[in-house]
Amino acid sequence: MSKRLLFSAMLLALMGIVMPSRSSAGIIFSIGIAPPPLPVYEQPVCPGAGYLWTPGYWAYDDVEGYFWVPGTWVLPPEPGLLWTPGWWGWEGAVFVFHHGYWGPHVGFYGGINYGFGYTGFGYEGGYWRGHDFFYNRSVNHVVHITNVYNKTVVVHNHERVAYNGGAGGLNARPSHEEEQWSHERHIERTSVQTEHLEHASRNRELFESANHGRPAIAATSKPGEFSGHGAVKAKQAGPSYRPPTARTVNAGGARSENVRPPERGQSENVRPPQGGNAAHPNQLPARQYSAPNTGNAKLDQRYQQQQQKLQSRQDQERRNLQQKQEQEHQSLDQRRASDAQRQRVEQKHQQQTHQMEQRHAQQQHQMEQKQQKKR
Repeated sequence: MSKRLLFSAMLLALMGIVMPSRSSAGIIFSIGIAPPPLPVYEQPVCPGAGYLWTPGYWAYDDVEGYFWVPGTWVLPPEPGLLWTPGWWGWEGAVFVFHHGYWGPHVGFYGGINYGFGYTGFGYEGGYWRGHDFFYNRSVNHVVHITNVYNKTVVVHNHERVAYNGGAGGLNARPSHEEEQWSHERHIERTSVQTEHLEHASRNRELFESANHGRPAIAATSKPGEFSGHGAVKAKQAGPSYRPPTARTVNAGGARSENVRPPERGQSENVRPPQGGNAAHPNQLPARQYSAPNTGNAKLDQRYQQQQQKLQSRQDQERRNLQQKQEQEHQSLDQRRASDAQRQRVEQKHQQQTHQMEQRHAQQQHQMEQKQQKKR
């Protein structure tokens, strides 16, 4: 495997400087550039019973940038297992890639519509019955296979956005079931899948710099078979495709001038998190609340009281999170934790802080919307 490929974690330095590094966390960081939208392509025919579809995705090389890993049919490690696709997510200072895995259920994958049964949540492409897999022909290209059925799948999100969170990203969160499934026994990608990934990383045609979001090999019938009848070209790049320079974001997570506007279903008026790459609540700036000014004294007074309650509740949540994180730091000191352990905890703290700020911004926005409706 190329040493340049970022197939492991990049940890954040304490001063907010993002530097590449490696760990066993199974996460990729891409500094400041969003992944391209998913290209449009057709699914190649399933090579035989027992194969499961694993959708294509954009991987990252720290020198050459994004490259496409073609979707392909794969034999699972054992019967009964399903594939949860990997996904990119915005984490306040960088884009983070969460690796896919095999498990008894399909877990959270960012709400990304990969197609062919992966609508953004769950999997509608088939199910296991004992040692036999039954394919939904309405979303899978299968022939000469008897274990089939037809079920219409309605897809509400037709966008080709390839990441969750941040400017223009999808606004999806794990369900209660998906949270529970995240604690199940998982199996990493198979050696065949890893070879497929490595093969893609050596093919110049698959790099975005060469294909501009429209890879010459979008999908294959079997892993690593990048030529012949089983290789499928992309019909087109994602409808909202823009070059990497137009997908950059600054370190604080705000949209740059060239980044495309929010996708369908997102509000332009939702304030972005104010904390940037703050790792702890006490590093966040004080939140600014708009003063009511409707001309109706009673309405303004009621709105001000609601804002004060919201502010008090959010301030308490900040203090609780700060206290919890400080206790974890004290535990690290008592255990004389290693630098790697401290970095992982710091990364977790930054994610917690960012998620809290996102939630608070959304709460404030919802309150303002209710106020506007009453005017």
